[in-house]
Amino acid sequence: MAAEKNLNIEIDKLILSALNEDIKSGDITSENLISNKKISEAVLLLKEDAVISGLEIFKRVFTLLDKKIKIVYYSKDANFYKKGKILAKITGNTINLLKGERTALNIIQRMSGIATNVYISKKLLDNNKTKILDTRKTTPNFRLFEKLAVKHGGGDNHRFGLYDMILIKDNHIEAAGGIKNVISKLPEIRNKTKCEVELEVKNMKELKIALDYGIGLIDRIMLDNFKIENVKKAIKLINKKFKIEISGGINQKNISKYSKIQGIDFISSGSLTHSSKSIDIAFDFLS
Repeated sequence: MAAEKNLNIEIDKLILSALNEDIKSGDITSENLISNKKISEAVLLLKEDAVISGLEIFKRVFTLLDKKIKIVYYSKDANFYKKGKILAKITGNTINLLKGERTALNIIQRMSGIATNVYISKKLLDNNKTKILDTRKTTPNFRLFEKLAVKHGGGDNHRFGLYDMILIKDNHIEAAGGIKNVISKLPEIRNKTKCEVELEVKNMKELKIALDYGIGLIDRIMLDNFKIENVKKAIKLINKKFKIEISGGINQKNISKYSKIQGIDFISSGSLTHSSKSIDIAFDFLS
C-alpha cells in the first residue's frame, strides 16, 4: 500500500508539473471566449491501429484539474484496437476540458506509441523465451510513464535507474582500470549492495575473462553490439553460467534475426522508448 501511495504521489507530481508548464496563469483563449458555466461532452478517438497505454494517467490529468469531470471508458490499457475506436467519453466544464486536453493527449499518445512499438517488436521476435527490455534511454521526467507503457506493450522493465541494479558498462570498466580489476571488486560490492550484477562485454576476449573470473559473482552478461555469429558462439561458451542479454542497435528492422536463437534470456532496446512515434488520438468535442 505504501509503495502504491508513493507511486500515485509521483504520478500526480509529474502531471501537475506538465499542467503548470502549459497553463501557468490561465488559458486566456478559452477563458475569454467561453462561459465558465458551460458543460461539454467529448470523445477520445483512435485514428490509427494501436495498443493503448495511459488511460488512467489521462483520467488523472482531468481529475487534478476538476474532480467533477466524468470519464467513461470503452477501452483498456494494454489492449490492441483498430483505427476508429472510441476509447472514452469525457463530460465536464468546457474550459477545464480545454485546459487539460493537450497535456492529457500528449501523455496518452506518447505512451500508446511506445506500447505499440513494443507489441510489434514482440511479434517480430516471435520467441516467448526471450524477454524484451527497455533501457534508461527515456525522456527526462517521463520515465515513469514510458516504462509503464513498455509493460502495457508486453515488454519488461530493465533497471529503473542507477540506484536499483549494478550494471557495469564499458565506461565503468575503463574508469576502474579494466575488466579483471572490476571483477576483483565484485565480492565486496555484492556483499554491500545485495543487488543483481550485470556486466557488459564488447568482445569475445572480455567474455572469456568474465567466464574465467566471474562465475558466482556475475548474474547476467550483456553482449553489446555482438554480431549474430558471435552471439551464437557466446551462448555456447557461457553454457548457462550467466543469464544472457543482447543489446546494441536492436529495433523493429532487425529484431527478427534473433527469433530462432536459443539461449537468449533478454533483448534490451533503447529504440522502444527513444524512437517510438506518438499515436494519433483525437479529442473531439460533441457539444
